[in-house]
Amino acid sequence: MSRSRIYLCLAHMSDEGLEQKYIKEAFDTNWVVPLGPNVNGFEKDLEAFVGENKRVVALSAGTAAVHLALLNCGVKPGDEVIVQSFTFCASSHPITYLGATPVFVDSEKDSWNMDPELMEEAIKDRIAKTGKKPAAIVPVALYGMPYQIDRIMEIANKYGIPVVEDAAEGFGSRWNGQVLGTFGKYGVLSFNGNKMITTSGGGALITANEDEWREIMMYATQYRESYPYYQHEKIGYNYRMSNICAGIGRGQMTVVNDHIAHHKHVQALYEELLKDVKGIKVHGNPDSRYDSNFWLCTITLDENLKIKGQENAYKTIVTGAVGGAAGVIHAATSAHTDCEPNANVEALRVLMDQAQIEARPLWKPMHKQPVYKNAPAYVNGVSEALFKVGMCLPAGPYVSDEDVKYIVETIKSAIC
Repeated sequence: MSRSRIYLCLAHMSDEGLEQKYIKEAFDTNWVVPLGPNVNGFEKDLEAFVGENKRVVALSAGTAAVHLALLNCGVKPGDEVIVQSFTFCASSHPITYLGATPVFVDSEKDSWNMDPELMEEAIKDRIAKTGKKPAAIVPVALYGMPYQIDRIMEIANKYGIPVVEDAAEGFGSRWNGQVLGTFGKYGVLSFNGNKMITTSGGGALITANEDEWREIMMYATQYRESYPYYQHEKIGYNYRMSNICAGIGRGQMTVVNDHIAHHKHVQALYEELLKDVKGIKVHGNPDSRYDSNFWLCTITLDENLKIKGQENAYKTIVTGAVGGAAGVIHAATSAHTDCEPNANVEALRVLMDQAQIEARPLWKPMHKQPVYKNAPAYVNGVSEALFKVGMCLPAGPYVSDEDVKYIVETIKSAIC
């Protein structure tokens, strides 16, 4: 009997259909532009959720939020920005949009996020080499796991460098009880279709105070001055969130706590069901300071673990995108790159795909991406080692207990 495909994190609407209610209100009142009651309401909902007396600007994407945060930190052409290497490209690409250079810093083993001590080494070395300090620091909440923000902020403050928290994957995650994105100068959120909540596409920037909120708002709306005609004194961007998308967000905010609770429940199931499976380790909160939302649940495979079909791994060139934007890829000329998951990880991914389970390798470290081959990088081998042995498992609101059991049984049956 065929079974429905189990996706990593499929968008889930509120049972009451509140998303459609807010969207209908937007159409009924003809608010179908990047401003309006839904945008204002969504921002207020987000401000209540993150707390700490922060202001929030709803934007078209999390990438736009990173871009505007760096811009308002004063990042300019010729500057350098410290950024976590173990992440998605949206953390680093906006640095290059501004003509600056990303300086990649590797991870520590506990959280898989930026190693604070290596970060400080990088800061010292960049000052010695360039004569100036980096313009900003961008730690990332990988798969929802908090970064060591206390230590990162301590070092950042020591050198007077602003911190932009990339909590795109960490919406609702907490460090010592405080929501991620509220520690640094700015915090970044994402509401892409596969995140903890969705607005179809979209993101938000958390700001510290009213003045910074107003400046970000100006940059997000083409930096239009207060005249009855269009007057621009700085270059701005068309980055505000649509009132339609914000309507989805308002409905999603009614279920965000349920979503977070579900992801944590799925994580606990994986931990319980896989605890005695030799060669498989579930990555969890390192200690009580960490409170991950477990946007995606992740495992590592012992490099010596044998998986059925392992001998055929990488024998075929992928012809369609694996996850992400389906089909939006160039045709590869080889099945291999110089940094790739081990054959047993790829074999398990293929086997699970055949079993109608979406699984995906971890993010490939940015310092190993061809586009950043000339960027400075301070590495310790952690992210490369994890990339070779790690895998993401489904954790979204549509993943049931029975699905988790089926996934675990599939993993067990794949081991030779």
